[in-house]
Formats: sequence, structure tokens, C-alpha cells
Amino acid sequence: MRILPVLVGLLLVLQLTMPYRGWLILLVGLCTLWLIGFLWARSLSRKLQLTREVRFGWVQVGDGLEERFVLTNSGWAPAVWAEIEDHSTLPDYRAGRATGVGGGELVRWHTQGICTRRGLFTLGPTSLRTGDPLGVYTVSLHYPGWATLMVVPPIVPLPTIEVAAGGKAGEGRPRANAFERTVSTSGVRDYLPGDTVRWIHWPVSAHQDSLYVRLFDSIPAGDWWIFLDLDRAVQAGQGYVSTEEHGVILAASLADRGIRARRSVGLVAHGGEQLMWRPPQAGEGQRWAILRDLALVTPGPCPLAELLARVRPALGQLASLIIITPAVDGRWVESLVPLLRRGAVATVLLFDPVSFGGTGEVGGTLALLSNLGVVCHVINREVLDRPQARPGHGGQWEWRVMPTGRAVPIRQPRDLGWKVLS
Repeated sequence: MRILPVLVGLLLVLQLTMPYRGWLILLVGLCTLWLIGFLWARSLSRKLQLTREVRFGWVQVGDGLEERFVLTNSGWAPAVWAEIEDHSTLPDYRAGRATGVGGGELVRWHTQGICTRRGLFTLGPTSLRTGDPLGVYTVSLHYPGWATLMVVPPIVPLPTIEVAAGGKAGEGRPRANAFERTVSTSGVRDYLPGDTVRWIHWPVSAHQDSLYVRLFDSIPAGDWWIFLDLDRAVQAGQGYVSTEEHGVILAASLADRGIRARRSVGLVAHGGEQLMWRPPQAGEGQRWAILRDLALVTPGPCPLAELLARVRPALGQLASLIIITPAVDGRWVESLVPLLRRGAVATVLLFDPVSFGGTGEVGGTLALLSNLGVVCHVINREVLDRPQARPGHGGQWEWRVMPTGRAVPIRQPRDLGWKVLS
């Protein structure tokens, strides 16, 4: 109420120049309101406290996010109105709220959202705006607490994609000149989607009540090098329905598959203006490192042919290359040939740009790769647009209603602890 000081000043001048009881009564009344508003606002500015807590620190696209807010008023003056403004950078998520809290009370509420985009985002800081009920003063409070939230690409069930194996003796696909009757088994591992039924070790599977496949001594296996083509000139589609996002999801899901199979997996991509180079390693740490890299990648100007030529000296001779690309012109195949001659084995996941709303035919590139003996899988939009491939279950509850009418949780979030934004 900016007019209040003006009225007080005007009444003071009138009272001094033309003394009148009415001016004095109005002057005392307005000054009293002014004093009450000041004391009210001072109590709010000193006694209001907002606490913000969040569940989960790593989430996938499609996962649920939950926050808890607690607004505490330890003073005598109630906050009749309070506007909470959220300054988070997470897309499609709004935690702002209008509320109120009485003197010596607290109010608590929850907000929920869905992580719709991969990347590194912040939750917070938060601003609070309130004031006295007379509108004399407005109080603005800033709570700088914030937390980073890494939204990684989803890992989804993939159709049968056989990765051609290369390298030293170990696990993989038998070479053409190797006879299976001479292969000796060196161990077993968990069955993964895409494994051939012929490798299942039935006695171990029956004993463990779960499928296991054999590891062979004479079957080659090399490090997995995942090449993700992020050349912006060849991408097709928009948002989730794009070759860029589907490529990231394929890379994340294949890396997860390889690491769970105890392989060493690496990632090569040229996102933005920077080369992303992560040498093959095994283990859970490498899995999260690759997911973090994929969460941050963006398309860049580097063609796949240039990327292959650039990293050629650093690649091992017996590596398994997994090339994910929407480049159907086939000009990059020439840069792949020297790697094949050195002993690398390639598997190409070639996007059909037409299914993503783009242009181009895959037939010519398929023929080139077939002549080189390179395994190629054509990936269209429907491959990852299936119900079983829908991303995101973390942070979400799933319930089943029993015949008695009782609701029983059949899936709950993994991490239910609250973390204060600080």
C-alpha cells in the first residue's frame, strides 16, 4: 500500500497548518496501521522457514519425481498468504504453490512430476513472497538451497540384436571355421535377451531355477566400442520420436546389456563441439559413467566418417564395433573398411529415417555392408515404440487390488529416503 506514507504525510501537513481533530484521529489510525503492518512483516521475515526435500538423485527419463515442502512459522503473526516460486530447471515440472500458515504452525505438502527429458538439471533455489494482511508491507525471502538431478536415458528391453563378436578367446559368436563340437565350456552366466537357445546350460538352469548360458573357450570376444552418430545433418524426427533420442536409448540399453554380461564397454560420440571418448571398462561404475555421458550429449557437426577416421589409431585390432547411425548415404562405410582390415568386427544399427519423418532409403547402405560381411540391423520407430519398451518406472508405485478390496503395492520406489536441498 504505497499510498499510506503519502496519506500520513498529507495529514501531518494539514494538522500542522490547519489543526483539526479529524485530521489527528486519521493520522493516529493510519500510523497505528503502519506500525502493525511493520511489526507483522518483521515477524514474517524473521520467523518463516521453508524446507525442501527430494527423493532420488539419479533418475531415468519417464521416472517419477517427488518433493516434500515444509513451511514453518515460529512467530506470532500468521502468513495469511504466501506464494512459493520454484526456480528449478527441470523441464515440465512446476513446484510453485500459493498457501498460508498460522502463527506457531507449519504446513506440509508434496509435489510430484515426471522426468521428460534427459540431462543435468537443478531443483531449487526457491523464493517466498508474503506480507501483512493489510497490504502495507511485502516480504520477499530467498532460500538458496538446491540440488542437482541427473536424468539419464532409459534402459529398455531390446529386440534380438546379435552383436558380432571379435577379439580373443572368450564369449561371443562362433567364427565360421570353428566347430561347435570342439568347444569347451569355461563357465556360465545369466541369460540375456538375444542369447541363442543353443547356449543355454540346462542342468545349471534347472538347479538355479533361472536361465544360464555357457561361456566358451574357443569363441572370440572383444571389447565393445559403441559409436553413436550425433551428426545433426543426418538426424530425423523431433523430441522423443527422433533418431537422436532413439540412438541414445539404444546406446544406453546396449551398454547395460554388455556390462551385465561382464564385458568391457566403451563409448565414442562427438556431441556438440567435443569428442566424447570413454575407453572400454567393465563394472557398475562404467555403466553409470556411460549413462551420465549419454544424458548430456547433444548433436554436433561431426560426420560419422570423420569420427571413425579420427579414432582409428586408438582402437584395438580385435574390437567389436557397434555403430548406431541414421546416415543412410553410406559415405561413412569407406572409413569403416580400414578398421575391418585390422581385424575389428562391426555391427551396424541403421535407422530408417522415413519412419521418423525424414527422407532416405536404407537399401544402398545395406548392400554395401552386406558385401563387406558386416551385420546390419535396420531400426525403425516401432522398435522402441512398443508398450514393453516404454521408459521409466522409478519413483512410481504400482498397486494390485486384492479380492478383499485391500490395495497391495507390487512395485515401489527403490530409494524412499528424503534429502534436504542445501
